[in-house]
Amino acid sequence: MALTPIARRVFLSLGSNLGDRAGHLAKAIDSLPDVVAVSHVYETDPVGGPEQDVFLNIAVELSTTLEPKALLAVCHRIEANAERVREERWGPRTLDIDVIWVDGIQSDDPTLTLPHPRWMERRFVLAPLRDLAPELVSERDLQLAHGTVRRSATELPTLGGTGAA
Repeated sequence: MALTPIARRVFLSLGSNLGDRAGHLAKAIDSLPDVVAVSHVYETDPVGGPEQDVFLNIAVELSTTLEPKALLAVCHRIEANAERVREERWGPRTLDIDVIWVDGIQSDDPTLTLPHPRWMERRFVLAPLRDLAPELVSERDLQLAHGTVRRSATELPTLGGTGAA
């Protein structure tokens, strides 16, 4: 008798500051598997790296049976489809997708540390995440985090999240 894989609650952080920022985020949402919810859109100043344009950031909740490294591979494919170029650390990008938190999993693996090692330091992660999981992010956490965030008037189209990466 085969074991049924367990669907885990997963949170991703997505950001874009090049080209059609909202379009990149919308396409990413549509490409992700098992989407449950999407946060409001936030406009955020870059943290670290060279001078660059502001980001649009969101959080996405999944309920997926994918193993974390398989999910990371899906995220990297979606970034590549958005023509993400990895030339400079914390540099501008069409799309950035980080696996932030996977229910019940902690890992110090250098290819995927879970929870994300800097998630509690980054307001651009915490503000959207709080929309979806207020039990994970307190008001105090937001106050202590780095960066400036503003709720954006940008609305993303409601997409299916079919997982056609």
